[in-house]
Amino acid sequence: MAYSTLLKDSKVIVRHENGVMRIILNRPNMINSLDLEMIRLIKMALDEAEVSEKIRCVILLGNGEKGFCAGGDIKAIAQAIRDSNTHILIRFFEEEYALDLKIHNFPKPVILIANGITMGGGLGLAAGADIVVATDRTLMAMPETRIGFFPDVGATGWMFTKCPMGYPEFIGLTGYEMVGAECVRLGFASYLVSREKLKLIPQMLEKHSHRFPSEKSGAVQMLRSIFDIIKEDKIPTNAAMDEWVRKYFSGKTSLTKIMASLSTCSLTTELCKGVFQRLSERSPTAMLLTLQLLRHNEGRALDEVFKADAVAARFILNHPDYFEGVRARILDKDDKPRWQPDSVEKVRPLELNF
Repeated sequence: MAYSTLLKDSKVIVRHENGVMRIILNRPNMINSLDLEMIRLIKMALDEAEVSEKIRCVILLGNGEKGFCAGGDIKAIAQAIRDSNTHILIRFFEEEYALDLKIHNFPKPVILIANGITMGGGLGLAAGADIVVATDRTLMAMPETRIGFFPDVGATGWMFTKCPMGYPEFIGLTGYEMVGAECVRLGFASYLVSREKLKLIPQMLEKHSHRFPSEKSGAVQMLRSIFDIIKEDKIPTNAAMDEWVRKYFSGKTSLTKIMASLSTCSLTTELCKGVFQRLSERSPTAMLLTLQLLRHNEGRALDEVFKADAVAARFILNHPDYFEGVRARILDKDDKPRWQPDSVEKVRPLELNF
């Protein structure tokens, strides 16, 4: 292990003790937003954990009170677009997707503590973890269409294996925000744990790691028995919302028809009205791209999903909506993006070779 990964000013801090490797994202003032250096440091740590006989499991955490990871470093991405350095961004996304896929296929248990904001690229790291812990402060979302991007990091594939019917489309298009127990209910987190008990998790893992079976499935089963002791049991259901999401979003292929149905039902249903307005504020091109990816990636192997994401990323990086969305929502914050085209009716199917 490189000594620099132990330094407090490193963007990623790596420690291992008693069979447990801790990988700590360390940009708390930026809600641990990812850049290329961090992605490479995380990969280096995982490479070490993979071959080390001393390390029995990996735990991913984020420093600071705000959250585990807010996603990619959007301001740095915007600057690269402004400087026409799209080749740097393509490298960023390619290495990010490779890291996410590595976590999905990692041969040892991975536990991720998603306390606070966990969005976009943060969910990319979480999706492949064997156990994801949420707290009452956890806020999860894929908000990319709001800035003219799309829910990448494999989400248009793996959401179908985690979420109830209709939610992959609903979450991907609208950027619906899940808080606390809702993260568990919709399949993005494994357990809800009180913040007071978070500090117990590394201690519990270190105490029991020597007992973990060498086979990953057996180790994960043992881990689940450990987390069953500290989890919160009351995860509320919401049958009415589930039925509504399934009716208006599940399996849909036409963005204009989704918008039309929401527009009609908004006369009688408040939820339709709010969602219709939410979609109306987003990039039509980004939403169309998202829906095409959802239909293409449903049921596909993850390596194919990430390849499709790479094609989509190259396209959207060269589309004006992405920089315009970042400008309006993050840089200038005038909240008045000028989308091209500016309506769902005007956007045409995208000819992309996924």
